[in-house]
Amino acid sequence: MANFGELILVMGDLHIPKRESIIPEKFKRMLVPNKMQHVICTGNLGSKQQYDELRQLAPNIHVVAGDCDTMDKTSLQMMAFPETKVVCIGDFRIGVIHGHQILPWGDHSALAMMRRKLNVDVLITGHTHKNEVVEHDDGHFHINPGSITGAFSEYSTNQYPPSFILLAVQGAKVICYVYELIDGDVEVSKTEFTRGTS
Repeated sequence: MANFGELILVMGDLHIPKRESIIPEKFKRMLVPNKMQHVICTGNLGSKQQYDELRQLAPNIHVVAGDCDTMDKTSLQMMAFPETKVVCIGDFRIGVIHGHQILPWGDHSALAMMRRKLNVDVLITGHTHKNEVVEHDDGHFHINPGSITGAFSEYSTNQYPPSFILLAVQGAKVICYVYELIDGDVEVSKTEFTRGTS
């Protein structure tokens, strides 16, 4: 069996049950419990039930507060997620925020400032519902998993496909798989990067 290193499911912006009712079935079948060592969620879960389901996927769950989590007056009000989180996996320091704190939203310069503030190699954000993997000139990375449910964003007129990211961390190397549900088919793209010495 191949050694993929530490596997990290990166997801966010579920918005269940307010904007979407479920994670797409084709994605759900891929999310096998205990195949991954970590789940990183950029927030906006929508309910405590979604959090409980995440806890069944991996032994290490890292969740930050989304802008809608903080306004939810139902089951999530008792769950206080942090605004930011930093985790160390392999040789990487990974920072996680929802992304509504970044102005303008999704702006790469503003994201780079937050990455430097958190002193991390990789910054993971959500909020825009659009997945992206960006390598910056200084050898650091920004990852946005998009919305795993494909929930609409009230801040954009664009509708983005449901997506999530799987990271395979092997020491100083990361293989990043982006999964998108397009016209009923799961499409996968792959990016590799290595931690720089900067």
